[in-house]
Amino acid sequence: MQGGAKNWYFPDGYLPEKTNNGEMEAHEALMLFNVNEQEADVMIDIYFSDRDPVKDIALKVGAERIKTLRLDAPNDIGGLKIPPLTQYAIRVRSSVNIVAQFGRLDTTQNNMAYYGCIGYGE
Repeated sequence: MQGGAKNWYFPDGYLPEKTNNGEMEAHEALMLFNVNEQEADVMIDIYFSDRDPVKDIALKVGAERIKTLRLDAPNDIGGLKIPPLTQYAIRVRSSVNIVAQFGRLDTTQNNMAYYGCIGYGE
């Protein structure tokens, strides 16, 4: 299967605050889809507006598999804890072409909002 890119960029990270108002938990996630018949070696770099970036968070995405990373779960992103309401951006680098998507579930308002977006890939 053809498709995807080796480099992806997501400039609008901003973890929503956790609230106990509903059944759904506010979060952001990064979904990585490996469309290849070989495993993808992936490196994630996270950039901040007020401090140095955290680079080279390594993970693998199996052949023809998807991996979803909760960005509020340090175990999913190399032990990094991103505080809520912190502006950040993500760069994803892969050894093979993948498809990457970013999503946010915001439950801080009565009308819960979810959006997903494909980043800039090259």
